[in-house]
Amino acid sequence: MPFALAACKKGWSVLELAGFTMGTSYSIAAIDHSNKIDKAELQQAVNASLAQVNAQMSNWDASSEISRFNAAGATDGFAVSHEVAHVMNAAHEINAATDGRFDVTVGPLIDLWGFGSGKTRSDMPSDAEIAQALACCGQAQSVGVSDRALQKMRPEAEVYLSAIGKGFGIDQVARTLASFGITDYMVEVGGDLYTAGKNPDGQAWRIGIETPEAFDRGVQQVVAVSDMGMATSGDYRNYFDFEGKRYSHIIDATTGRPVTHDTASVTVMTENAMLADAWATALLVLGRERGLELANQRDMAALFIERSGKAGDKGFKITASDRFTALQA
Repeated sequence: MPFALAACKKGWSVLELAGFTMGTSYSIAAIDHSNKIDKAELQQAVNASLAQVNAQMSNWDASSEISRFNAAGATDGFAVSHEVAHVMNAAHEINAATDGRFDVTVGPLIDLWGFGSGKTRSDMPSDAEIAQALACCGQAQSVGVSDRALQKMRPEAEVYLSAIGKGFGIDQVARTLASFGITDYMVEVGGDLYTAGKNPDGQAWRIGIETPEAFDRGVQQVVAVSDMGMATSGDYRNYFDFEGKRYSHIIDATTGRPVTHDTASVTVMTENAMLADAWATALLVLGRERGLELANQRDMAALFIERSGKAGDKGFKITASDRFTALQA
């Protein structure tokens, strides 16, 4: 039964919003228990929230805070909003926890390998090109952060928040919904999400984890998510083949090259969407072996899907962290 019809019979309504942001689509399902929330007003507030995040963190908007910081060649402190500083502090913590493999200064390498805004490529960069791009990266050695300022330690340093900013945007929309008194909702942007409370059936929100295949939109597993952020990072949508080998957009910032392990995707569930977004990328860079170890050390819910010719389910092997297993019990 459609949400709207089912809701009317119960005396409440489901507000469904959708649109585009951050280069992708978003969708929202929010339960209005009062039946008094103005949908147009809510939509306007959501749009304003997303517009603010873009104005702060978009690398595609030349006037955004992060773009202006990137364009500045000086190593003086650069004033930023509390929100940008908050995201950068979280990025620094994850960078340290992963020995530099999660890195928001990796943009030159992403561009070099053909996964940025420039031309795609179908060949290999040279060792010299990789070394040159690597010299421009290194988050811990390139960018400092305080409560309200960023500072370049290298004049050429640039910050790209695509692996953490989308999750932060989701959290900001969630705060907007909460400000309207909404307690049961799901916010999804580009496949990452945050849920609160219960779905229209009075249960935890049920979310499908995609099968990590380039041309298959199937569901590998369905999980229950409530009052948590959830994000999946995979290597199967953005890649190129060269001499029979696949090179994905998941770059190890310590080597300057795409990862070579068999982990195809990682799903993370944690306290908010920002951390889920960043940690899904970080654990995918690390791969299942080291990623699982770190997830268990930090009591983090993570699900790893690996390519395995020996596995019976479409050639994939699934491994869950202890916290992930406990949440789904």
